[in-house]
Amino acid sequence: MRRLILTALATVGALAVWAAVFLAGTLEGWWRRPLAPPGDAAAFMSAAARLADAERPGALSLLLIEGGRPTGEHHLSLGAPVDRDTLFQVASLSKWVTALGVMTLAEGGRIDLDAPVDTYLKRWRLPPGDFDNRGVTVRRLLSHTAGLTDGLGYAGFEPGQPLQPLPESLARAADASPGRDGYVRVGQTPGEAWRYSGGGYTLLQLLIEDVTGETFEAYMQRAVLQPLGMARSTFVTPAEGVENLAGFYGEGGKPATHYRFTAAAAAALYTSAADMARLIQAHLPGPDGAAPGRGVLSPSTLAEMRRPHARQMGADFWGLGLILYAPNGAGGHIVGHDGNNEPAINTAARFDPASGDGIVVLESGAPLLATRLAGEWVFWRTGKVDTFLLLMEARRTATILAAGAVLILLAGVILGWRMRPRQAAA
Repeated sequence: MRRLILTALATVGALAVWAAVFLAGTLEGWWRRPLAPPGDAAAFMSAAARLADAERPGALSLLLIEGGRPTGEHHLSLGAPVDRDTLFQVASLSKWVTALGVMTLAEGGRIDLDAPVDTYLKRWRLPPGDFDNRGVTVRRLLSHTAGLTDGLGYAGFEPGQPLQPLPESLARAADASPGRDGYVRVGQTPGEAWRYSGGGYTLLQLLIEDVTGETFEAYMQRAVLQPLGMARSTFVTPAEGVENLAGFYGEGGKPATHYRFTAAAAAALYTSAADMARLIQAHLPGPDGAAPGRGVLSPSTLAEMRRPHARQMGADFWGLGLILYAPNGAGGHIVGHDGNNEPAINTAARFDPASGDGIVVLESGAPLLATRLAGEWVFWRTGKVDTFLLLMEARRTATILAAGAVLILLAGVILGWRMRPRQAAA
């Protein structure tokens, strides 16, 4: 019996060691190889282009940035040609740009990031509930820590279908993504934990309009997009037949519906790889001595946006409108944002504020290709595994972990069977 107990304890210990080593190795990238040798940008670009070609999206624009300057690009299209100036609808990547607009209001003294958002709203307010709405501040909306539990996700409206008015969308979004009820409400204690909320950014869209008296698009053009030189970018759906608009594709390259959105701030920026490169450049010192922010925001405000405001799984995860993907080795993080929407829109932008290196990937027709390419860039650049790459591979990681655990258990059972007490022959 003593041997069986020792065998059981050894099996449990082996399981714990296996789980600890495997998970640590996964988080630290011990089992991964970068797409190219560290520091070899040309080799990385070639490898990324091969990966994109193999995936065969409907349309793709990939731009590599070194020291704040675009140094490589790769474009694909099943339809009209795509280049660095082609407009893509970029889904939740829109939130990064929206956050810049909100921060211009804060820097200009028109809002207080730590005041209840209801202070500034005129056409709609958060419904009363079990939690204190006064804890829903602008800062917490920007960092997804405001306690909103909508989980939106907007599926959008088909061509010819009228857009829902903004206050009505906040009351209950008619185009809520599958599995969501569309209600924007406070469902947990504000400030307690991170929880993704597309509805929170729709609320920020209303905030911008109610504070400025302008349409969301008009203010964003005047205060952010035009001053940063993002001349092609817009939050308004381009007219049919507009020049150099990427096609919309589902998986396998099948043409897909071009959906439109009431929740433009959360899901409906149209931008190009070149304009996204200009956005990244605006976060860096200019070659002519221009300060980061280019007069739209101050360097200190940009730094505040990059400061950690939320944690997940024990790691810094979110700033103000920015995702913190991995430590950059210089006391900060690789930052940016991703976008993903049906049928197969996926976009990603990452950059390192310390070096000015970055990547932009805009595509449709492959559900997670942009996120994968950007995650591979983070690992190649830092040796750290991108948070979103970990999430993408979570199922595979769980499968390998479970398979190893089963083998250890089988080994324990076999060893225990062989070591069982044997009855003496009669």
